[in-house]
Amino acid sequence: MLTAFTRAFRTPDLRNKLLFTLGIIALFRLGSVLPTPGVHTENISRCLNQAQAGDAGNIYGMVQLFSGGALLKLSVFALGIMPYITASIILQLLVVVIPRLEALKKEGQAGQTKITQYTRYLTIGLAILQSTAFIALARTGQLFPQCREDILLDKNNVFLIITMVLTMTAGTAVIMWLGELVTDRGVGNGMSILIFTQVIAVFPVELMTIARTKGLFVFSVVIITGIAMIALVVMVEQAQRRVPVQYAKRMVGRRMYGGTSTYIPLKVNQAGIIPVIFASSLLYLPQLVTTLFSNSQEEPNAVVQWIQQNLVTGDTPAYMITFFLLIVFFAYFYVSITFNPVEVADNMKKYGGFIPGIRPGRPTAEYLNYVLTRLTAPGALYLGLISMVPIVALALVGASQNFPFGGTSILIMVGVGLDTVKQIESQLQQRNYEGFLK
Repeated sequence: MLTAFTRAFRTPDLRNKLLFTLGIIALFRLGSVLPTPGVHTENISRCLNQAQAGDAGNIYGMVQLFSGGALLKLSVFALGIMPYITASIILQLLVVVIPRLEALKKEGQAGQTKITQYTRYLTIGLAILQSTAFIALARTGQLFPQCREDILLDKNNVFLIITMVLTMTAGTAVIMWLGELVTDRGVGNGMSILIFTQVIAVFPVELMTIARTKGLFVFSVVIITGIAMIALVVMVEQAQRRVPVQYAKRMVGRRMYGGTSTYIPLKVNQAGIIPVIFASSLLYLPQLVTTLFSNSQEEPNAVVQWIQQNLVTGDTPAYMITFFLLIVFFAYFYVSITFNPVEVADNMKKYGGFIPGIRPGRPTAEYLNYVLTRLTAPGALYLGLISMVPIVALALVGASQNFPFGGTSILIMVGVGLDTVKQIESQLQQRNYEGFLK
């Protein structure tokens, strides 16, 4: 692998792509530590130190993860890539229910370009909403509930607050632009590379915190558990069911086409990380409800009290069971809307393809649906178990709050890492070089 990496840097065009990607990553990390105008940097540093000892930072865990720790610093790139991810998910769901978007998707590259443009507009709208919400939390002291410092220079200056909202929204737009630059001129998918960068950015700090506060034994347990989880995720992410497809020979003009054998690769984890994001986002709603009631003068009723006791923190049985069931549900839901067995069967029939032993048309669609349902079951259970590891297993040693090898982090790192390595390897193989995975 090291030899292949050296050969990649010896290839001029591939070396330029790698260096360009590294330069964008460095610029991206610079924006993650650059403070937004109007932020009191010394006070926010003290509040961050206090939050590390408690669980204040876990309230916004998903956004904090995808911002690489920049959210609670209120930096220029504080929102990270989360608005774009949310917008992409919303558009994928709307494609299924809105005929106009479904027609655009079938138009090919031109339709996909239009959907991408809609995603950008929605990302900007979500960035405005999220930046306004987080600045409002900072202004009222809810961003760091345990800290009494003023983290804004002038929380009553409307012009300054509007400037902060515009700056953070512009930061999200710049992140989208950087991701597209990496996709066009770098290596790998730009947005995935930026997500990967933000996730691994918090690893050194979290590992040092565990080693300093929990001791060498707990630190060793965390490292061993993380390595085992990475090996498991690599194995499952690479696993797939190959459904054989045979194409009959047919005459087109004077040429003979078809007569080849191929397969449909169905991954065990066909849904990817989307079910975990859906479940985590949905479980933030109870936290929002309790925050609204805690700010009001009314006494919360029994339902709100039950939510505060069972669905706000992640160490309760009700939270764990709900989280696991939501992941399983969204895994089946997302696979059902992204993979259409009827459409695949119709395309195969159109081009003279068939699965050996299965009649074309409706029997093929039913067979594909049967195989996909059987595959989704272990994939959904795998996602649920991986996501529950930092909540259940490491809670026994008291390291779950700072556990860096969470299910979402591992899935992102392994998925993006494998895709990027495969792209580099394919470019090396075009020049008859050995790849990374040889």
